[in-house]
Amino acid sequence: MPALLQPIRGIVPPLVTPLTSRDQLDHAGLQRLIEYQIDAGVAGLFMLGSTGEAPSLSYRLRYELVEKTCELVAGRVPILVGVTDTSLDEAIEFTNFSKSAGATAIVAAAPYYYSVGQLEVRDFLWKLADESTLPMFAYNIPPCVKLSLSFDSFEYLSRHPNVCGLKDSAGDIVAFGELLKLRSARPDWTILVGYESLTAQSVLMGGDGGVTGGANLCPNLFVDIFNAADRNDRQEIDRLQADVDYLQQLYSIAGTGAVGYFTGVKVAMGIAGICSGYLAPPFLPADEATRTKIEAFVNTLDLGSIHTPARNGLVGQ
Repeated sequence: MPALLQPIRGIVPPLVTPLTSRDQLDHAGLQRLIEYQIDAGVAGLFMLGSTGEAPSLSYRLRYELVEKTCELVAGRVPILVGVTDTSLDEAIEFTNFSKSAGATAIVAAAPYYYSVGQLEVRDFLWKLADESTLPMFAYNIPPCVKLSLSFDSFEYLSRHPNVCGLKDSAGDIVAFGELLKLRSARPDWTILVGYESLTAQSVLMGGDGGVTGGANLCPNLFVDIFNAADRNDRQEIDRLQADVDYLQQLYSIAGTGAVGYFTGVKVAMGIAGICSGYLAPPFLPADEATRTKIEAFVNTLDLGSIHTPARNGLVGQ
């Protein structure tokens, strides 16, 4: 079975999916976004996670996104592809395509829609790992799938040689600390936190880095705080953590929960000129008042160098 040569350490942004319309990829924006991330020193890219609006996209578009991303990255950083699906066969087929396109690994959460328990999810993910032509990360994201993978489930999956690590987005730092105990059996695993405000704390505990949605807009901030935590520079961590905490305000300008998060991130991306701010349905365009507030917030950020002639060269929603 394939295997990662070593654990991935650093920031692996869960990229937004740049769109020009409901089923059309923003190719120029995708290129700018990828170069912006790589220039900042990210350790990899995660496509089609929740921040990538994967469940809202057509299969056709998902395949196009993976193919184009692999072409643009050209092996410079690892590419992780989210294959979470209610259908095991669809997940396997997409995995095979991702391998042929040049992806590095897949990421799979529990199948959603039906209420299932730990045993059903373990079996589903084990079968996917069995048939996957790429190494697989087990993904814990309770808010989206309505089930939190238990320590016992992760321990069970750690016995599979094709499971190469985990991404934990539960937001429970104590439980994350327990998951780090799995290193004794799997020192080759990559263990990533998905709750961005906990990035530094998770690295200080022994984690490998973060899958941080805010890195779409501020990759340098998250790369810097990972590096500070990696060298145990507490003063620098405190300084950068204040900036990470400040960024969280963006996610509530347009509302609470998923609406606030996705609207804040994507509209900000459009305002910054990184890529289109088009949101996939069921999310709605921001009204003018909300957009004005998001623009004011973006103007307070130090975004570094973005590959675009003018910062407002793209109009987000």
